[in-house]
Amino acid sequence: MNDHTRPEWARTDRSPGSPADSIHILLVEDNPADVRLTREVFRTGAIPCRISVAEDGEAALLFLRRSHPFEGVHRPDLVLLDLNLPRKDGRELLSEIKADPTLRSLPVIVLTSSPAEEDVASCYSLYANSYVVKPADFSAFVGAVRQIELFWLGLARLPRAAA
Repeated sequence: MNDHTRPEWARTDRSPGSPADSIHILLVEDNPADVRLTREVFRTGAIPCRISVAEDGEAALLFLRRSHPFEGVHRPDLVLLDLNLPRKDGRELLSEIKADPTLRSLPVIVLTSSPAEEDVASCYSLYANSYVVKPADFSAFVGAVRQIELFWLGLARLPRAAA
């Protein structure tokens, strides 16, 4: 299955002119406005990246395990994970990623609207690599995503995903 036959939410963005070995991000987010804004921030960023989107935890797990309909996709280098998702929530997905020996080294950044201390503690106990609360303000949201880009794509060294 190629990007043209996948549903819109599951297509992979490729930054114009970006190299094939650009950083690949899996954005697990069910809010279309947050998906559009996050894609736009990374598209206009300094670091070339590709973004794939899964709108629920079950689709994300299929993507990460390269199961139908995602056979042949490359595993991402980084996951941006919302917690409040349909079908399988972000906490369940994070737990499954970190329990899977083939996925556990994949950095997972929780990017969610929940500032609840129990969510923060729970995600770190499930080995989230970072927890970022989505600001409600548009410019603050852009700034938060830009900081994720600068740190995780620019400064931090990510393990390269298996092809």
